[in-house]
Amino acid sequence: MDRVAIIGASMTAFGEREAWIRDLLAEAGRECLDDAGVAPDEVEHLYVSNMASGEFEGQTGVPNALAHDLGAVPAYTQRVDQTSASGGAGIYAAWQSVASGASELTLLVGGEKMTHRTTAEATDVIASLTHPAEYKHGVTLPSFAGLTARRYLHEYDAPRESLAKVAVKNHRNGLDNPHAQFRKEVDVETVMDSPIVADPLRLYDFCPITDGSAALLLCPESVAREMGAPYTVVSGIGGATDTHVVHERADPTVMGAAVESSDRAYAMADREPEDVDVAELHDMFTILEFLQSEAVGFFEQGEGWKAVEEGVTDRDGDLPINTSGGLKSKGHPLGASGVAQAYELHQQVLGDAGPRQVEAEVGLACNVGGFGNCVTTTLVEAP
Repeated sequence: MDRVAIIGASMTAFGEREAWIRDLLAEAGRECLDDAGVAPDEVEHLYVSNMASGEFEGQTGVPNALAHDLGAVPAYTQRVDQTSASGGAGIYAAWQSVASGASELTLLVGGEKMTHRTTAEATDVIASLTHPAEYKHGVTLPSFAGLTARRYLHEYDAPRESLAKVAVKNHRNGLDNPHAQFRKEVDVETVMDSPIVADPLRLYDFCPITDGSAALLLCPESVAREMGAPYTVVSGIGGATDTHVVHERADPTVMGAAVESSDRAYAMADREPEDVDVAELHDMFTILEFLQSEAVGFFEQGEGWKAVEEGVTDRDGDLPINTSGGLKSKGHPLGASGVAQAYELHQQVLGDAGPRQVEAEVGLACNVGGFGNCVTTTLVEAP
């Protein structure tokens, strides 16, 4: 089977944007096509990763609207919604369309418009993904994060400061990302002194509410070679689902869907965790960087916090994690986040990441929906 290549990639500025969802999607889509030197009417399949444009701004039918706005008619269009893992699920759908032979040029655009809503309203929209029994009791994702963080710190004797160091690291990385929402450094004291949101997690342990979009253009590797431009390869991809009700899990500090999805991605790529040079993990909350780094096999269970303490995951460490700044600094426009993770890996593997550049031939992205309810893991590497 011909491998699937990424021949174009783009990412808009993340943050508080005046543009609405259609404009955000079109911005990333045009830039991605320009990056690849491909005309809109050459696109055969067009996928849009988006969780809640209807709930956030009353806009539905965004894929066919985007085809019109880009001039990509008559491409087949489809919306991909897998909550906050919509971007990763979109990569999987776009990969399948090319790998199956159904399309030679597939454009994926992920985006969300959120900042015009209050924090309470946005939190409520996101919390609607929880089980109805949990939702009616006022459960939100931040509350799950707080409970799990408390369990993890107790179970593995990890200092509270280790979580703060995740935020410090990712803010430091975000300084060099021109697309990041928060381009400012913070220190451990600032994180530890910020207001409590879900004990023991504080304000700086959480990602912001964000507007933005990102895009990828995929094709068979044989087509990429014919075009002659630099490209990367999606060498492995896997998706998995965990329990809908979080308290039904044997151990809430183990992200079972991340374990399963990464195992599938490694098997497809014939890779091991030791082969990964750089990773983008879904740090919607700082505790998730620990849980995912262990789930995808980088560190033993309960050892992720030690890697952060020892500088292993710093940009100049043995395994840089979230060189983009992660969701924590870069921002988290739900449908765009997983696509933006792959954008960062694409840039790193091509050597186009500027001051964020690390030595990388193989990158891993882990995109999480809900509190580990669904996960897509993607491996991006050099040809």
